[in-house]
Amino acid sequence: MNISPDTKVYGIIGYPLTHSLSPIMHNMAFKEKRINGVYLYFPCKYVEGVVAGMKSLSIRGLSVTIPHKEKICHYVDELDSLAKEIGAANTLINKEGFVIGYNTDAYGAISALKKKVNTIKGKNVLIIGAGGAARAIAFALKKEGAKLTISNRTIEKGLKLADNVDSKFCPLSHISENGYDIIVQTTSVGMYPDTDKSPVSKNIFKKGMIVMDIIYNPVETNFLKTAKKCGCITISGIEMFIYQGAKQFELWTGKDAPIDLMKKTVLNIIGR
Repeated sequence: MNISPDTKVYGIIGYPLTHSLSPIMHNMAFKEKRINGVYLYFPCKYVEGVVAGMKSLSIRGLSVTIPHKEKICHYVDELDSLAKEIGAANTLINKEGFVIGYNTDAYGAISALKKKVNTIKGKNVLIIGAGGAARAIAFALKKEGAKLTISNRTIEKGLKLADNVDSKFCPLSHISENGYDIIVQTTSVGMYPDTDKSPVSKNIFKKGMIVMDIIYNPVETNFLKTAKKCGCITISGIEMFIYQGAKQFELWTGKDAPIDLMKKTVLNIIGR
């Protein structure tokens, strides 16, 4: 890649970023589509100066990951209608000094689920977690007609999300197999490098259940391994990651994303 004054700069903010494969994925996509762009890591503990920094440094776009998806919404110039409804943004676009926040997590999650589920309407779905990604997925599933239960370690935060999407709430410590058709794990528990951890015990799983983990590194978390042993149909976070990333690419560039290449690139890096 030849860096020049015309090279468009993109990147990812969050902390920590040791788990993120977004740079290798997006840089490969830029190369494939012959876009003069570069995507960088921007480890960031605080978001207060991010939007001003984008404008000052002419950064064209940013991905937003843990733990900033909700807080960044207070600093952008405008929120897309979906991001505003969800209250979380994972994508920023700098349009000539005007920064807009979008949410592509919702699109990514539903796209991944629909590869395994014919219809989501009427399904009993348990969402583990109540952070930015959980909010996006909860709102998306609600629009699809799912019956939701939110479970979270911090009761206050979990109750807030449950109230926002008019659903049930169950403390994480009280989860049990309760007739769920689909479980979506949205916390960072089990993410590289702490891959031996799981947010729940195997008692929650039943044969034939659809189980998705939004973590993509490792491809198969301890949570998914346990679910598979219990006869569940599992969905790796790699699927959501690719679809949400493809949507980001299209928002930033106006071009169709090379989805197959993006997926192949990420799987090659992880070793699958």
